Amino acid sequence: MQQQPDPPVVDPTDAAQPTSVPASRPPMAEDTLTAVQAALGAEHAAVWVYGLVSAFLPASFNTAIDQGALAHRARRDATERLLGASGAVPRPAEPAYLPPQPVTDQGSALALLVTAEQDGTVAWRAVLERTDDVDVRKAAAEALVEESVRATRWRIAAGISPATPAFPGRP
Repeated sequence: MQQQPDPPVVDPTDAAQPTSVPASRPPMAEDTLTAVQAALGAEHAAVWVYGLVSAFLPASFNTAIDQGALAHRARRDATERLLGASGAVPRPAEPAYLPPQPVTDQGSALALLVTAEQDGTVAWRAVLERTDDVDVRKAAAEALVEESVRATRWRIAAGISPATPAFPGRP
């Protein structure tokens, strides 16, 4: 019988509410707006992924799955508020997403979680590269760090080495 990998150790601060956003702020530059909308798309996808993989992972992963989903929902909501305060209309979630590989078991579910977190780090790093706005940079840096940590935890649970890339968020 195969030994089950340990679920990621969950830090309760992972699900903390992301940075608050002022009710009104200046419009974003076009390249910043495009990057933030893409990061919002990555958050929408991650929320969907966490729902999908929960059907393929044992109950020992429930806490980590719940915390990851909660963190992505909070980040999604904060990003929508940021966009709205800037006068932009946040793009809605897609009805469903197509995983890069079919999810059929625990291994493929863990791999998809790693992909979702990695996609988020890439998107938020792109935001950092496209803005000088302090609020946007702070939100992007927080997201990049949190999603890098979760990606590392999921890589460890999946037995993927190295567990941490040299440059988190690099495509």
